[in-house]
Amino acid sequence: MKIVFTPDWFLNNDVLIEVVSFMVLFLFFIFAIKSYRLSRKKPILYLGIGFLLIAVGELSTLLTKIVLYYDTTVTREIGQAVITYSIVKTVDFFYYLGFFFNRLFTLFGFYFIYKIPAEKKFTGDSLLVSYLLLITAFLSGSIYYLYHLTVLAILVLIIRHNYLNYEEKKLANTKILLVSFILLAISRIFFFFSSIEGFYVLAQSLQLVSYITLFFLIVKILKNGKEKK
Repeated sequence: MKIVFTPDWFLNNDVLIEVVSFMVLFLFFIFAIKSYRLSRKKPILYLGIGFLLIAVGELSTLLTKIVLYYDTTVTREIGQAVITYSIVKTVDFFYYLGFFFNRLFTLFGFYFIYKIPAEKKFTGDSLLVSYLLLITAFLSGSIYYLYHLTVLAILVLIIRHNYLNYEEKKLANTKILLVSFILLAISRIFFFFSSIEGFYVLAQSLQLVSYITLFFLIVKILKNGKEKK
């Protein structure tokens, strides 16, 4: 049995948000590449790669939800939670694998972003953390809040770094980036209460706003880079 906390009236919008989120994150990656070519600043490139991993996670969720929401041959009831009984084991495995890859790529995407600062080199500790993230992705299938708690913890570390960076340099772009990550962190808190109708909708919407904010940031950086050139 798979449970996805989505109100029945929000199913189509949920899929639409996943589509927009994937497109925004993927475009963010493309513009990050273009911005890197103009500025040669590696942090922008690494930020783009991090969000590319998250985009792959969003794509995995999107494909899974399309089958989950619209494959009426396996869906028995759609209410506050979408309850799907796997008639065929391969279908059940597909659902599990889809959401697993979403958690895995998202965790590694945010961890990659956390490792952007030059002083945080990829060492043997990264191998241990990667192992723990893999275990978290596995266990979160039955303990859903474990995944959101882990993402929140990584986001707090990212927010701390960007806050210190902003306090030191007072850059407008850093401030926008900081606000975006704060919105992402708040959305993860709302995801903890996804079983309560309305909280999942709020979390998804807030997450989309943060992604769009990040997208406008990279467009702004790209535009400024072209003007200077």
